[in-house]
Amino acid sequence: MMDYQYDKDQDNSALWVKDVPPGSLSGLSRFKRWLFPALTAVVILILIIALGASNTNTSNRLRAMEKSVSNLTSVIQSLNASLQHAQETAEEAQRLKFAVENNKDQLASVSEALKQLSVLDSLSKSVLSLKCSLERIINNSTAGTAKDGCCPLGWDQFDFNCYFFSSLALSWNESRVWCEQHQAHLLILHDDKAWDYVTARTVPLFYWVGLSDWRTGRWEWVNWVPYTIERRRWLPGQPDSWADHGLGEGDEDCAHLHNDGRLNDLHCSTKMRYICQTHSMRG
Repeated sequence: MMDYQYDKDQDNSALWVKDVPPGSLSGLSRFKRWLFPALTAVVILILIIALGASNTNTSNRLRAMEKSVSNLTSVIQSLNASLQHAQETAEEAQRLKFAVENNKDQLASVSEALKQLSVLDSLSKSVLSLKCSLERIINNSTAGTAKDGCCPLGWDQFDFNCYFFSSLALSWNESRVWCEQHQAHLLILHDDKAWDYVTARTVPLFYWVGLSDWRTGRWEWVNWVPYTIERRRWLPGQPDSWADHGLGEGDEDCAHLHNDGRLNDLHCSTKMRYICQTHSMRG
């Protein structure tokens, strides 16, 4: 009976317990020994990859931040330049304001001076009128009636104009200046009546008239009104703009009345008598 029980226990053990071959235990042990280092290596590799990716992203972000900082620096510099320019403009506007305020008194003085000049001009005309009246009384002349107007002393009146025939010889430009200083101008002639009156007084002498081509190369009166050449008024072959005069630069740019009353061109530096003209004053 006991033998049976023993055999039975052996049989049950044989059913449930399976012996592992020695070779299999050795391979499993090796696998277990290498499993942890392998897993560790994998984890480390993953960490390295993760850190590398993180560093790349960080570098990209740093570069982006550097670029943003650089752009911001440029913007700040541009703003600083704009602020400086605005400040300089404001300072210049302030200086101009001060200058205008400081010049107000000077402008007032200039305005007052202009008023005084206007008064002086009016007085000068009044004195001139008195001189003309005195000349009429002294000469017992009827040439300067209320109808015809009045001319300064030493001037001749004809057809509402006053004429001064000089005895002094000057260059053309000096003659022009002299006339302007006496509120007149070098002679300007437009009609036959005035031509006949003037030439009757000038022949057989030479006189500058207000005709030249030095300014534009075209003949014009001294008031810049263009002049159309009338051959009957000029000597034959004139004007010829002769350049071999030996009187300096330029050719013959100024016109004068010749000794027969006709026009001729000469170098403007030549000195001769001249004729001034102005409107007669009304009585």
